[in-house]
Amino acid sequence: MQRRGGTDVLFAAPWTTVERLLLATVCIATFFFAIVTPPFQAPDENQHYMKALSLTQGILLTQERGDAIGAELPRAALDIHAVDFPTDVPAEQRRFDRAQRTLSAAADATRPGAAFAEFPNVASYAPSLYAPGAIGLSLGRAIDLPWIDAFYVGRLVNALTGLLLLIAALRLLPFGRNAMLATALLPTFAYQTGSLSPDAVINGFGFLGLSFALRTGFMDVAPARSAALLITGPLLALCKGVYLPLIAAGLRWQQHRRDLRPGLIMAAMALGAVAFVSWMHVSGGSQALYHIQSRKTGETMMTAPLSDQLSIIVANPLAYAHILASSVIERAPVYALQIVGRFGWNAILLPLLAYPLAMLMLGAGVASGSGARFGMGQRLWWLAVAAGVALLIETAMYLTGTPLGADYIQGTQGRYFLPLLPLVLLALSPADPVRGAGRLFAIAAIPLLLIAAATVFDSFWVHGFITSDGMPPHSSLSRALFLPSPRW
Repeated sequence: MQRRGGTDVLFAAPWTTVERLLLATVCIATFFFAIVTPPFQAPDENQHYMKALSLTQGILLTQERGDAIGAELPRAALDIHAVDFPTDVPAEQRRFDRAQRTLSAAADATRPGAAFAEFPNVASYAPSLYAPGAIGLSLGRAIDLPWIDAFYVGRLVNALTGLLLLIAALRLLPFGRNAMLATALLPTFAYQTGSLSPDAVINGFGFLGLSFALRTGFMDVAPARSAALLITGPLLALCKGVYLPLIAAGLRWQQHRRDLRPGLIMAAMALGAVAFVSWMHVSGGSQALYHIQSRKTGETMMTAPLSDQLSIIVANPLAYAHILASSVIERAPVYALQIVGRFGWNAILLPLLAYPLAMLMLGAGVASGSGARFGMGQRLWWLAVAAGVALLIETAMYLTGTPLGADYIQGTQGRYFLPLLPLVLLALSPADPVRGAGRLFAIAAIPLLLIAAATVFDSFWVHGFITSDGMPPHSSLSRALFLPSPRW
């Protein structure tokens, strides 16, 4: 890492052979998951598919039919989920077979017309999140592929977009490259990027926004870089508004009063806020309520109207602070498992020994060093930004995904914290690498993704699995340590 006068960074250190190897590993794992994971076996992928499909039909805003929220879509496209690969199934052993894909492809001709599809959970998401998937679906249909094959093309284009955003973010990051690379090496990142989930775009722009913010705050100001930050801010806000404060990571603990860079960073955040509010206005600003299964009682309940839930917080903020603290403490182990890797609809666990291996990989990524020196104040600021974003995520889920007046927070998943994890790891990273850390980084990361790939292939296509909530029981500790959860 080159520095000038101990302050501004000139450019990042060259890529090492290990870093290039690990980036290639992320790419290979992502495309592996995109091809091997059965249709709709990523969380909410069925609804994300329908949202992307509506975009291919030129539908930017969802429609309402009574209590239903969605769009009129081709029946043959909808039936690959509703009939061929349903997700609303009993908690019984399930194993996929390649013949299912062949039968699905042959059934298109017998499914004419259109039907109204409901996807209330993602109704308010911006179309920009689904553009890559929609392009892939359209490309598949343009070359006359069956709908099931077009679905896989959509996945591949979505995965390629997520990886290109990751690569751009890594190349632009002025320091702390291993912190971001360690996050991308977690199986959850590759699994979600290799699906039709907008997580590919959300994580990509989260990383890109962080890279531009740090580059702006710690390097010489350049017109092209400034313009890119001002564009990235609104795109990040359209992903999910709660991630917009990540750009504040570019603010420096001690900065010259006449420095224009803090104003530029604040302007990017302001433009992002305008973009988010504008989209909410254009889309009608309405919140789509939907049914959920309470994690406390198991009952099916309706999410609360945002305004009503907000009124409860405002009326008693201390009570909400207690709800927030207790929910985070209670759910922290679940978040940790999901951040590393829990596949399907959060149903399939890796062998339990894979989770400490992931912690070793993250630790080695931190020990590999940031390549630049920072004071304690700057590190505490980065941790404060990450903590603030985490609290915004939890609050957003309480407002929009939790029953009215509940004493817990519903719906938060560990993968939601991936965009802020690089900042946390950066704040913990020493300036210079610890001896042997780079080698340990690779030694832990590559087996972790190999174990994840084997888990996905075995659970979906060989042994089978059961979709159910909670920790699966196990009859043998050794099996739980060395085998994926369906084999416990």
